[in-house]
Amino acid sequence: MTKGILLVNLGTPDSPKEEDVKRFLKEFLTDGRVIDLPYLKRHFLVRCIIVPKRYRTSAKNYQSIWSEEGSPILRHGKRVESLLQERLGDGYRVRLAMRYQNPSIEEGLEALRGVDNLTVFPLFPQYASATTGSVHQKVFEVLSKWRVIPSLRLISHYEKHPALIDAFAAVASKYALDSYDHILFSYHGLPEKLVKKEESSAPYCYPAQCLATTRSIAKKLKIPEERWSHCYQSRLGKDPWIKPYTTSLLDRLVDEGRKRVLLLSPSFVCDCLETLEEIQCTYKNRFIERGGEALDLVQGLNDHPKWIDAIETIIKNED
Repeated sequence: MTKGILLVNLGTPDSPKEEDVKRFLKEFLTDGRVIDLPYLKRHFLVRCIIVPKRYRTSAKNYQSIWSEEGSPILRHGKRVESLLQERLGDGYRVRLAMRYQNPSIEEGLEALRGVDNLTVFPLFPQYASATTGSVHQKVFEVLSKWRVIPSLRLISHYEKHPALIDAFAAVASKYALDSYDHILFSYHGLPEKLVKKEESSAPYCYPAQCLATTRSIAKKLKIPEERWSHCYQSRLGKDPWIKPYTTSLLDRLVDEGRKRVLLLSPSFVCDCLETLEEIQCTYKNRFIERGGEALDLVQGLNDHPKWIDAIETIIKNED
């Protein structure tokens, strides 16, 4: 019996060139689970307003984090795919896919055609309709065209699984935690209206899951509650997003005299544009300009051995 594992992350442009970034943004932002508007209004907003205004700046941002091996989200993802395949052995087939662009979910599933059962493992610890929900929907769309559909397991969230918390703690423990005035946990934000639609299902409430991750990591690292805060980043548009905003909280911390801050971003399992550019460049520069001394980013789990341990444990716990 062969088991298939499809690891899925959000996605990346094929290159940092403007046309490739534009193509990526169009596919990403026209997803109805990402921007919750009627089809025509959503496509007009994305194609005629948002993308024309953003793609050149986004391309420059991607250029700042790109390497000869490509984007970090793809580079680390391929490494995780290889390490997990080696760890699980011949009884498993592991493939990496991206919800948007390449390698696509269609490609990933096609490479797993013929397995006896299939596990879809979104690389998002906390569930959100715009991320995990969109991945699952796309998997359903692809599999619905297959004549033979294998047994299917969808992993929806694992925000406080002990193995995940151990992995984040292992990475964070490399930093001298006591040398910082404050520890900040920053998560990717969501529009308030999207969160309200999901709050009725308690296990899938995104802010509650994020807070559970924060509390679990802080407890593991023995960080007193008064030494950490919890916030959300990556706003888009004028509608209110869940608060507190990372930028506002950083401003408050420096105003209070807490000028050395360590930041973790546990909604991202690997470094990407939102960590390497948004936090490590934009937020850090803003923090220093306002009088801060240091804003250090804890690196993502990337291909850390503890992260491979966590994926293996979570998958096998689900068997």
